[in-house]
Amino acid sequence: MVNNKTSEVFSIQTINLTKRFAKKKHRGVFGFLRRNQSKNKNKEKNDVTVALNKVNIEIRPGELFGLLGPNGSGKTTMIKCLSTILIPDEGTVTVNGFDAQKETSMVRASVGMVVGGERSLYWKLTARDNLRYFASLYKMHKTHAKQRIEELLENFNLSDRADERLEDYSTGMRQKVAIARALLHDPPILLLDEPTLGLDPNFARQIRRQIKELTEKRGKTILLTTHYMDEADKLCDRVAFINNGNIVAVDTPNRLKAMVKETELVEVAVYSPPAGIEKHIRSLLPDAKVVKLIPGNEDEGNPSRIKIIGGTAEENVGTIIDALRQKNVRIGSLNVGVPTLEDVFIKLTGAKLTEGRMQ
Repeated sequence: MVNNKTSEVFSIQTINLTKRFAKKKHRGVFGFLRRNQSKNKNKEKNDVTVALNKVNIEIRPGELFGLLGPNGSGKTTMIKCLSTILIPDEGTVTVNGFDAQKETSMVRASVGMVVGGERSLYWKLTARDNLRYFASLYKMHKTHAKQRIEELLENFNLSDRADERLEDYSTGMRQKVAIARALLHDPPILLLDEPTLGLDPNFARQIRRQIKELTEKRGKTILLTTHYMDEADKLCDRVAFINNGNIVAVDTPNRLKAMVKETELVEVAVYSPPAGIEKHIRSLLPDAKVVKLIPGNEDEGNPSRIKIIGGTAEENVGTIIDALRQKNVRIGSLNVGVPTLEDVFIKLTGAKLTEGRMQ
């Protein structure tokens, strides 16, 4: 019998990918005493952190795929397992058709990676010298390397300052050099770990535009980790939610947002919310599935936000406003029925995605 069904080819595929880390041991005299007291306890349970738990991901060629989750959710560990920096404890990783454990050198030749961004560069060297150095590590021919470096400097608008030391660059400019370095050997796959983290709004927009062009114009496959919901929504073809090492959902941004009905969502921006306000509002709205206070940073002009999901939004609004006024809480704004990826994440996990928003 002939099987005419063709299996889909993926640029990145993980099957039951699991990574564990031993928790840090106690140090010092008192740590020694505590260690002796607990050495007979179940170490499998108490001394191990599961960073990735049976993760299954399939990323198609040319796809811009987002891995969205809060800090500590397993995003960077995922990147490091895909790039062979870390060895999985269980499961398989396939990158560009190569087994990450058996064909390590082929995987490394297939990917360009930005982890740690500007911190992975040499600040005492110029941008051009940084790229020359990394080109030599890739064993690129000098003529080809020179041509490629000039092309990347031009593409990232760095030509005018290419011969200045990176220590004189802004954070955004150094991040551009980091991405250019990842593209030096023209890999088909890019692994970008929080590429816009800490950038000012102007540079962040530039980086996002260039990331989008890499898939649309150059056909690159990109795995982008982020905790900015708007970034994932605007850039990515599909998004996976990750929380505590577990993949919670995978779909297009629009399909994910459809999981939260417009008729059940209320978001209120508030200033200086008192302790216990989340619990108080929850007690007044028994039909609400989620009531979550997301702290802001009022010094930077970002108020706290209260998310209410479930019940009927129109009926909940009056109760919410009365409760806040009784507690003398100043209301900045109130929105009804505009679902975001953060709303979906909160509904699925009960955890906040981030305290900040994309600029």
